[in-house]
Amino acid sequence: MFIGEYKHNLDEKGRMAIPSKFRHSLNNRAVVTRGLDHCLFVFSAGEWEELAEKIKSLPMTQANSRSFSRLMFAGAVDVEIDSQGRVLIPDYLRKYAGLEKSAVVAGVYNRIEIWNEERWESYKQKTEEESDEIAEKLSDLGI
Repeated sequence: MFIGEYKHNLDEKGRMAIPSKFRHSLNNRAVVTRGLDHCLFVFSAGEWEELAEKIKSLPMTQANSRSFSRLMFAGAVDVEIDSQGRVLIPDYLRKYAGLEKSAVVAGVYNRIEIWNEERWESYKQKTEEESDEIAEKLSDLGI
C-alpha cells in the first residue's frame, strides 16, 4: 500500500528518486504512464497487470474506451529503479505532467502519483475546500 506525500527534485537527466518507503513494493521495477489530472501514475508490475486486464476488456467499439486505452497504454513505460532509488522519467511524460525541477510524489493506495509541485498544491487546496461536498457525494456510494 502506498500512502503519504513527498517532495523530490528531478535531476538534469529527468531522474527522480522514489521514496524509500515505496521502493520495496516495486521490486526495483515499475510502470509509469500518463495519469488523470495531468499527473503521472506509477504502478507495481502486479498492479499494472490487473489494470491492463480491466482496460483490455473494455469494448473497443466505444470511443471513450479507445481513448482511455490509448492514454494508459501508449504513454506507458517500464522503468527500473537504479541503485540510488531513482527512475528515469521520459521527456514526453515529464512534458505531459509539467515536471521540471520539483515534484510531489503521492501514495494513493495501489499506485503512486507524480505531480508538478504547483499543480499539486492547487489541486490539493481546491479539494480541501470542497471536502464536505465531496464526502456528501461519496456517501451515496457507501463511503
